[in-house]
Amino acid sequence: MTIRTQPILSMLFVLLLCARANGQDYSEVDLDDAFARDVLVVSTADQGCIRFNIHIAVTREQQMRGLMFVRHMPEMSGMIFVYAQPDQRSMWMKNTYIPLDILFVKSDGEISSVAENTEPLSLKSISSKEPVTYVLELNAGTAKRFGLTQNAKLILDRLTDEP
Repeated sequence: MTIRTQPILSMLFVLLLCARANGQDYSEVDLDDAFARDVLVVSTADQGCIRFNIHIAVTREQQMRGLMFVRHMPEMSGMIFVYAQPDQRSMWMKNTYIPLDILFVKSDGEISSVAENTEPLSLKSISSKEPVTYVLELNAGTAKRFGLTQNAKLILDRLTDEP
């Protein structure tokens, strides 16, 4: 090892130790510690009603974290981002290791648009086509499998009943 490479390797080793010391080992992320959970029902013309176990991101901190660092999400699970007012929404896949279907949903629960099979770890902006109040993230392929298109509607009673 040359004299020039030794300081660089030493610095990388120290950075690795510091990251582990901070407790940020995301190999097994427990979303239940940071997000409330509920069941979300989606009504489709073809499939009837489909139930998803979801985590709910309401606060700015929760929405910034989202599904980052998650390496596996069980089938029929997802995360819904709840916003106070309809607006153009943009998402990205920074530090998100699993491909997702991202559904942009209007305040009445109607799906506005779907971005299918998004690219993990991408910084590309994925935007709604119109103002939306909710963004639902599901495992990639779920939207196509269940026909979650503009004809589908989220049943949002539980999400909107809270004060």
